[in-house]
Amino acid sequence: MIPTSPSPREFLATASPGTRVVVRYRIDGGFTDALGDLLECGASACTVRTRSADVVIHLDLVVAAKQVPPPPRRSARPGI
Repeated sequence: MIPTSPSPREFLATASPGTRVVVRYRIDGGFTDALGDLLECGASACTVRTRSADVVIHLDLVVAAKQVPPPPRRSARPGI
């Protein structure tokens, strides 16, 4: 028996707020991604806090979603 992964909608509904996620969803003319912290997920939409804004995504438009690791730490610049 092959284990099945949750659907993107199921993943978002069960992920804890604060989980770092990437969500791919449909827009006019194609797809786009939102990368950031999941703020909330309701019955029809979820909100992801990206670097630039909070993005509200209607779940009917989501085609993929998964947890991602934290962003890499920036290394300190060596002094001159």
